[in-house]
Amino acid sequence: MAGQQVIVPRNFVLLEELNKGEKGIGDGSVSYGLADADDMTLTNWNGMIVGPPGSPLDGRIISLLMSCGQDYPDRPPTIRFTTRVNLACVDQRNGMVDQRVVPCLANWNRGYSLERVLLELKSQMASPQTRRLPQPPDGANF
Repeated sequence: MAGQQVIVPRNFVLLEELNKGEKGIGDGSVSYGLADADDMTLTNWNGMIVGPPGSPLDGRIISLLMSCGQDYPDRPPTIRFTTRVNLACVDQRNGMVDQRVVPCLANWNRGYSLERVLLELKSQMASPQTRRLPQPPDGANF
């Protein structure tokens, strides 16, 4: 059986992500966890990004919802901001993230994680393109 790849089941991947999310990530500028601690399907997650220093969102607490469908991690999660932000990848009507615009979502592979998505969205907040966009007032929600 040499050369065969082991496919880790969805719930094992998500339990590992939950464990990592609960311990905190790096500098604390992104975090995530289950939206409902009783969610046995590990589907709905809350995410948080602290606006990057020097960006128009500097220091703001940006909240979002992440949904890991039954085909996760083979397919990317769906992401919806609950805090109103003006980013090229965010639909201004409902906060949904356009997966085609976020590189890690557009080119998803099962080795990617919720952490990677949050870090990539954080980097988009600091991009030159975002610096030119007017941002809604702090505390505005979709």
